[in-house]
Amino acid sequence: MKTKTQKKYPAGYASLLVVLTTSIFMLTMMVFAYKRAASAQAVLADIQVQTDYREKEEAMLRSIVALTPNRAIKAMQDGSGSTQEKRDALGFVSIFNDAIERANARTSISTALMDAMSLPGSIAGNSGDSALAAPSRIFNTVITNSGTVTAGLNRDLGVGFPPSLNDGGQVSNDDTFPIISNFKRYGSLASGEVGLSTTDYPDFNLIPYPDIDFGYAKPGDMFLAKRNWWAFRMNLAEHDDSITKLSRLERTFVLSVYEIPSQLPISGSAFMALGQHGNGQAWDNVTISGNVFASRAVVEGSTSLSSLSSRRGFELSEDATIGGQSFTQNPMAPGVRESYRVTDGDFFPISVSSDSGRAAFVPINRGKDYFDRFSHSTETATISPTTWNEYSVGALECAMRLDISDCVSATDPTPTELTFSYFQGGLRQSLVLPLNNGAAGSLPAGYTYVAQENETASFPEPVDLAYGKNGFFFFKSGVSGTIRFDNDTFGDPLVGTLKDGYSKPRYPFEVKNLISGKVCIAVYPERFKDFMDAIGADDLDINHSLVVNVDYLGSTKLNKPTIPSTINDYGVILNECADLTDFTKGFSIVTNLRLHIGDDFNVTPMSPPAGYTPPSGTFYPPASLFTPEKRYGVDFDPFEVELIGQVGSMASENATNPVRPLDATAVSGAGMLANRIKMNLSTISHPAELPPITMKNWLIVLEEKRDEFY
Repeated sequence: MKTKTQKKYPAGYASLLVVLTTSIFMLTMMVFAYKRAASAQAVLADIQVQTDYREKEEAMLRSIVALTPNRAIKAMQDGSGSTQEKRDALGFVSIFNDAIERANARTSISTALMDAMSLPGSIAGNSGDSALAAPSRIFNTVITNSGTVTAGLNRDLGVGFPPSLNDGGQVSNDDTFPIISNFKRYGSLASGEVGLSTTDYPDFNLIPYPDIDFGYAKPGDMFLAKRNWWAFRMNLAEHDDSITKLSRLERTFVLSVYEIPSQLPISGSAFMALGQHGNGQAWDNVTISGNVFASRAVVEGSTSLSSLSSRRGFELSEDATIGGQSFTQNPMAPGVRESYRVTDGDFFPISVSSDSGRAAFVPINRGKDYFDRFSHSTETATISPTTWNEYSVGALECAMRLDISDCVSATDPTPTELTFSYFQGGLRQSLVLPLNNGAAGSLPAGYTYVAQENETASFPEPVDLAYGKNGFFFFKSGVSGTIRFDNDTFGDPLVGTLKDGYSKPRYPFEVKNLISGKVCIAVYPERFKDFMDAIGADDLDINHSLVVNVDYLGSTKLNKPTIPSTINDYGVILNECADLTDFTKGFSIVTNLRLHIGDDFNVTPMSPPAGYTPPSGTFYPPASLFTPEKRYGVDFDPFEVELIGQVGSMASENATNPVRPLDATAVSGAGMLANRIKMNLSTISHPAELPPITMKNWLIVLEEKRDEFY
């Protein structure tokens, strides 16, 4: 039998109003939560787009720094302005376009990265991605209708901008192209804004070093440079604000190219070994005051340097100290710089140019071509009024030129003719100087009448003499005492004709052989003043530099000099060079031949320029010697060499073996011992100390101008 029992529940009811109210409340909460989530998503999307914009802008700015010096150099090279296509490729519009491309600013993720992540064909949802087809909406000038950018040239942009340059009306389109030119100089617009008088020092002046980590100098310290600059505004968001509905503050930037003459105790875009000579001896009697720059460097032994900067890195021995610190770990490792600044000060004594994201250091190093005028063809149709060779080749910068222009034969290299050129009245003049006693086609400039044939004359100081008539002359050099002008003394250049005698101050150069037999051109700087006065040349403050080359293009008997030099190559001897005070603006010599320093060089002090007090209290005419090889001594090896000033190198930074900048080689070819080499090297701190010819570097810096700081 089965029995079933049924439970009883209390009676109840469901209210439609309660159900509806609850449903509406829950739905409202869901909608509110959805809106909050959607709003948060939109905010996050906007933040991400803004972050992408910021990162793209920084990548574009770094690209502008990398592109600008390349375009500036090309604008100085042959044919850069010959066609519109070539011009367009070098302007700021092209720089900005290429910066967008290099920064991959058109997408937030590159195709290559998407492929690497196995996401081919993916569609990015970033509303900030764009073709960016109108860079003019991204980059704007500071002054309306001033070009692509606003150049700091012939205009004053006011507070917060650097002092502007003047050009005397020689430079055009600087608002369109990054133009570097010798015509851009400090003038009235920079007067009172730079460290020294712009009238006295228009080319390089004292200006503050920028606030960057690359330590060619300390940030804020005054150093020698000329600052070319261009201002522009940038806003990446403006290009697509109708799509993204976002806006960013327009940012103002100043792009600068600092032209920096070489001024450090040791500098060069070379691979250098520092601290030891080639024979393994440590630098003994060497004092270095200031920074050292090398493109690559190896610091050996227990060398102590105040600071070291490079482009491509360095190696430090365990015993080396930089800035008083011994770095047991890689000084470029993360945290080392920051720790140093906390404990020892703001200026970190070791740096590479990549330390600063918006800065680049470019040494102007033409290598062997720097010494040789004849290895360069004429450049025309350039955008810049200063050509690249004129700007960067020391041999072409020299005011005076001395060429070996002919020799006896292809097998006998004895020079028979020199060609000397110089400035007179601002125009270049040339003299062809015969070196043999044969008949000359004309009497060179500088000779004055002395006597008729068979008469005598006395010369207490050595002079050069000529004897002849009607364009036919015989010559004698370096003659003193009583001389009779007759056929027995000179020979007969024109038989049957009554001849005359002439004299002039000695040539400041002549052919002279070393003991080894090597044929050289001897140069005597102390003779230049009298000689230049005799030929009516401009003063030595204009004719202040000399290049000595071989004209291997003008004569088939002459060969291009080789580097390193061989016994078959000519050399240059520097004698009578202790007193350079006639060269009130300094003296420089450039040659692609081996240079033999036979006398004390530039050891006679002179009064410094008005308003300048040298740190040492003694001022010498600023001088520079540029040669691929130097030797000390002419007739014998010197006992000791002492050098005060600066040392540089134009060797390659890619060389396998480093150059040793403080090595000294005697005329015999023997390396000198460390205890016979004395060096006192220091930084040039005033433009009065700059020689006529100097190496140059470019420092490219891109800085943001924030109005709230001014």
